[in-house]
Amino acid sequence: MDRQPGNRGEIRDFLAGRRARITPAQVGLPTSTRRRVAGLRREEVAVLAGVSTEWYTRLEKGHIGGVSEDVLDAVARALRLDDDERTHLFDLARSSRPASRTPSRRRDVEVPPRVRWMLDSMTMSSAFVRNGRTDIVAGNPLARALLAPMFDSPTIDQRGRPNIARYVFLDPGARDFFVDWDAAGAATAALLRAEVGREPRDRALRELVGELSTLSPEFRGQWAAHDVLMRHDGVKRLQHPDVGHLDLTFQSLDLPLPGRAVHDLIIYTAEPGTASEDRLRLLASWAATPSRAAQPTRRSSRSGETGNDP
Repeated sequence: MDRQPGNRGEIRDFLAGRRARITPAQVGLPTSTRRRVAGLRREEVAVLAGVSTEWYTRLEKGHIGGVSEDVLDAVARALRLDDDERTHLFDLARSSRPASRTPSRRRDVEVPPRVRWMLDSMTMSSAFVRNGRTDIVAGNPLARALLAPMFDSPTIDQRGRPNIARYVFLDPGARDFFVDWDAAGAATAALLRAEVGREPRDRALRELVGELSTLSPEFRGQWAAHDVLMRHDGVKRLQHPDVGHLDLTFQSLDLPLPGRAVHDLIIYTAEPGTASEDRLRLLASWAATPSRAAQPTRRSSRSGETGNDP
């Protein structure tokens, strides 16, 4: 994390990184072999955005708080930002304004009972609530069974809550659990980067990023890329210690809560008629039986009764 006032370092690195990935040819500008920088020069971005070079240089140095939305839109178009990156740029601008300064530590928001009832009603889907720092703050029994390696990890907090980022980057077992570990790590770092743009003064978030940066070279590499992700949906491949290989689809939905809380409802399901659905049903049956959920047999993954997908 940068040490410049406010989030100027964050703004500088984000804009410079997006500028560096665009070639002049991509935006119809002449090229030469004597370029000293990767990607576009600042003056080229300024021309594309319709502003002066001096103005854009000041913007890239982090002076973004008073910039109008029209100008930010022009810069976003010049840098070819996608929807998540554009939102991130606007978040950085909003959090730079003095009027938007917030307390150094946000109060954790309790998940309302009605949300917990909804989670428990989903018996054939794994469903959990994740906050902006990637803490799992609530979940149904099937989520607990599906994510057992995460809940049983030494990276859980004092309240017994898993933190997805800590598990992915600090627990060696995560590389076995997530078949596509590299993709999981990239997405997790990008989610945290987007949250930093929304809440740059969140002390707990900054402490988490500092911890991961200190302890995980892989996180440091992902963090330096300045990639952002607002919502994470798609396909997840897991190697579960009890039922073997699972191909699951997952969907992230915004969950409105009071105050400034940013929470997502994450739902994992399996395609009907597949081996993954059978294995998810098996986990659901264990989750519905407290004694089995507490001590699930591991015989199936060792003996091949359920088998692993190729």
